[in-house]
This record gives sequence, C-alpha cells and structure tokens, in this order.
Amino acid sequence: MAWLAAGEGYEIALVEGRVAARPTAGRSAGRQLKTLPKALREHPEVERLRQFSEWLDRHAAECLAQVDTWMVSSLPVPTALIARVWPDEAWRVALRDLVVIGEDPDEPGFLRDVTDAGELRVVNLDGETVRLAPRTVTLPHPVLLPDLDDVRDFAAELGIEQRVEQIHRATWRRTGAPAGDAPGATGFEVRDYAGGVFPSRFSLTARATSLGYRVSGGYATCAVRDAGRATSAAVWVGEPYWESEQSTGALTWSDADGRGVSLAQVGPVAWSEGMRMAAALYAGRRIDEGGNA
Repeated sequence: MAWLAAGEGYEIALVEGRVAARPTAGRSAGRQLKTLPKALREHPEVERLRQFSEWLDRHAAECLAQVDTWMVSSLPVPTALIARVWPDEAWRVALRDLVVIGEDPDEPGFLRDVTDAGELRVVNLDGETVRLAPRTVTLPHPVLLPDLDDVRDFAAELGIEQRVEQIHRATWRRTGAPAGDAPGATGFEVRDYAGGVFPSRFSLTARATSLGYRVSGGYATCAVRDAGRATSAAVWVGEPYWESEQSTGALTWSDADGRGVSLAQVGPVAWSEGMRMAAALYAGRRIDEGGNA
C-alpha cells in the first residue's frame, strides 16, 4: 500500500494489517519505525487507516464465510462470479486451491488461478493444468468426494494449503443398513455425543458460538443444503437462562419447515456436518482428574 502523508515529517501505511510510520527527513528518513510515534496516535489519517484495516478484516472474514457456505452446501457458483471477484485478494485467498468440479462430476481439480478471459485454471488429479469455462462450478463437500484419501495425498504432493477447510475437514459417513440402525442411533436422533458435561449452560453455548454455530432457544444449530434440500442439524444445549451444570443432548435433524427428519432421510452432507458439530461440542466437555468425562 502507498505511503500517505500524516502530520509534519511522517508518512503512514498499512503494513501486515497494522498502521506503520516512517520519517520523511533526517537520518531515519524512509526507514519504518517499530512503533507509532506518540504525535501520530490520534492523527485523523491514522484513525482512517485503522478503520480501513478493520474493514479489510471484516471483508476477509465475510469472504471466507461465503465460500465456506458454498462448499458446505455444494452450491453451484457461476464461473463468471469467481472470475469477477478473483482480483480481490480476500476472495482469491478464500477460493485458491479449493477442489472444484465443472461439467464432469468425475473430474475434480484444484483451483489455482483465473485467466484474463475468465477461465478457471485447474490442476486435475492427473497433475495436468486444464482450463474450465462451464456456466457454473461446485466446490464439493469432502464427504461427496469418493476418493478423498487420494485427493488428500495429491494435495500434499502439490503443497496445497486451503484457507477454507475442505479436503481436511472432519467427515462422518453413515454406516449400517438401514440408517436408523447405525451405532448410537434411533429413528430420529443420534446420542453418540450426548452427555458431555459442562460447568454451565453459558460455557456450552459459548463453545458453540466460538465454533461458528448458531444458538437458538435450547439448541446449537447448523444449516446446510443437501442435494438442494434445506436441512438443519441441532444439538440440545439447555434451556435459556439456565446457569447450572449442563450436558449436551441428542443430535437431530429437521427440514425447512421445522419438521423432524428421520435418520434414513438425512443426506450425506447433513449427516456429516451434524456429526461434526456434535463431536466438536462434546470435545469441550469437562474431564475429571482421572481422565473420565
């Protein structure tokens, strides 16, 4: 970012997300200072840069959240939209190296760049760089990738680092037939991660919100779209205003109208994301000195 005049004898700029200053005269002219001079701390230009830095942080977080939503729900994203936002560093950081799928569902690849013509430059699993220009692409949830272990191994070879957790996201695949007979499951709920004790409801809900989950009423929830159908997973976290010791409850799913969804009807993404939430909440439970929950 360009250096801006601020006060008499100083210039300021954003350097690695913070306001930095350098003198414009004297023996230290042009040399960045380790700390902001006292004379500049309340300067209007410094305050404007601070506010701009805060906006950049919010923008980066919003980009990551939006891309995560596209991925979790495997929503079709217009290729033209990706090309349009790619020059923005925050969007580029969020999107780069994610697995994308174009017209052929059996040909996933890692998004590395976007050409000036708006084509996606993708490295496929054969190690070849190809250009894609379908009308839309999807950023598949990892549970939908049949060869996830191979994808992870290839990503390690390429040195892939994803800012949005995709290929290394913890996944749960439903086992057993029918689904309602899965270990720890009944017809409408899973209790694998029920019974995790927390000192108070507040500590349990605080963990839920810190992990990015919404707390509504007595439940921590996460919403996804699975095969185009809106589904919400929920874990009981206790009555509002209850301040005493609280335990995690059962995991359930509901449709867009709030009706309970039987385990046999829960899609693979909704199942994985619900189990991921329940496991993450349970992991924060109180453990006694003997190592018991």
